[in-house]
Amino acid sequence: MKILKDWTLFEKLWLVTFTLVNVYLFFAWDDTIFGLITSISGMLCVVLVAKGKVSNYYFGIIQTGTYAYISYGYGLYGEVMLNALFYFPLQFVGIYLWKNHKTKHTVKGEEIQISSLTKKGWGITLSTFLVIFVLYAYLLEKLGGNVVWIDSASTTLSVIAQILMLKRLTEQWLFWIAVNVLSIALWVKALILQDGNDVSMLVMWSAFLINSIYGYYNWSKVYKKQKGEEI
Repeated sequence: MKILKDWTLFEKLWLVTFTLVNVYLFFAWDDTIFGLITSISGMLCVVLVAKGKVSNYYFGIIQTGTYAYISYGYGLYGEVMLNALFYFPLQFVGIYLWKNHKTKHTVKGEEIQISSLTKKGWGITLSTFLVIFVLYAYLLEKLGGNVVWIDSASTTLSVIAQILMLKRLTEQWLFWIAVNVLSIALWVKALILQDGNDVSMLVMWSAFLINSIYGYYNWSKVYKKQKGEEI
């Protein structure tokens, strides 16, 4: 297929395997159709981000909308607000920004120019996280949310990671790794406490974790090559 011509064998196998697992779980665990749509569209989104493709945002529009709906049913209000009020509208911003920062020469099929955080940028980013994390946890507690500290950490890290993603910074992946680990813990607890059947959410976040590790590896290599071309 022409659309997959610049994909590695690992990327193709990873996408096919994940899709088949989700389809199986849909029937075997009586999963919801929203869970299946969210999981598959989310995987397509993050794989395309790892490859530096602008098209990731089109699948992100679908995933953020359906995920917000599912999270609402489990009382994960931090996840609802994050996806409905932040992620969803930023998909359109991302399309605009990435299209305006395309690279002239592709490396491993990526379409955009990649950057990296400075020491000052790291300081500002981590300080911002700590302040928002504590304040947001207290807000979620007042709203009667569940597992508020994990929810707050996941939400705050996600906001930061999304902003770094819009700015095309390699370090976004380190924050996504943390987000994915916390999100797995969040959904394990939510499914157990509420006897839920949206198992595809666990599969999705586990796949996101593996993809974020791969994304950091891929973007780090591309950044070094792009920087070398500028010298």
